Amino acid sequence: MRRLIIGMTGSTGAIFGVRMLEALKGSEVETHLIVSKWAQRTLEHETRYTVEDVRSLASVVHSPGDMGAEISSGSFKTDGMAVMPCSVHTLAGIANGYGEHLVHRAADVVLKERRRLVLVVRETPLSEVHLENMLKLARMGVTIVPPVPAFYNHPQTVDDIVNHIVARVLDQFDLPAPFAKRWDGHLHTATKIATVPPSPSPAAKSGT
Repeated sequence: MRRLIIGMTGSTGAIFGVRMLEALKGSEVETHLIVSKWAQRTLEHETRYTVEDVRSLASVVHSPGDMGAEISSGSFKTDGMAVMPCSVHTLAGIANGYGEHLVHRAADVVLKERRRLVLVVRETPLSEVHLENMLKLARMGVTIVPPVPAFYNHPQTVDDIVNHIVARVLDQFDLPAPFAKRWDGHLHTATKIATVPPSPSPAAKSGT
C-alpha cells in the first residue's frame, strides 16, 4: 500500500487539501492527515466542511502537536507529502528546518529521506523572502505548485479550477486524476476568441 502525508496549514485555499483527500478516498493510498490550528479556522470560514468532515476523509489523522507520531520518523516509509494549502509561515519553517509543529517535522523528514515534497504555496504578492524560501527549497528538490488557474480548459466553476490544481499535485506522485482536463495540443475556441475582425478601410467609411 502507498502512503501519502497531507498537511493543511492556515493559508486561504483549504479546499485544495479537502479535494485532495476526496480524490484519494477509497484508493490504494493510505493518507496521513495533519490539520494545523489555523487551518481548522480557515476551513470552517471558507468551506461548508467541518473539521470532523475532513478528518473522516483520511486513513489516519495526526494532531499537529504530536511530535512523536510515526510520520515524524524517517523509519516510517511514505511516498512523500503534499502541503496544501501551504502558508508562507510553513514555507519558511520548512525552508529553514524549524520544527514548530508536526507539519514542519513531517516535511523535514520527507526532505532528509529524499522523498517527494509538494508545497501548494498560497500567497500574493510574493515578497523577496517568500521567493528566496521557494528557491531554496526548489534547489533541494521540493516541487512548488502555486495554485494558478489554467484557462485553456475553459473552467466553468471554482470547482473546475480546484480540480485542475489537485490534478497537478496528483501528477507529482504518479497518482490517477480522472477528473483532469488536460491540454490536447489544439486551440479550439481560443483561436476564435483571439480573432479580431478587420477595421473598415477609409474608403468604406467615406462610402466611396
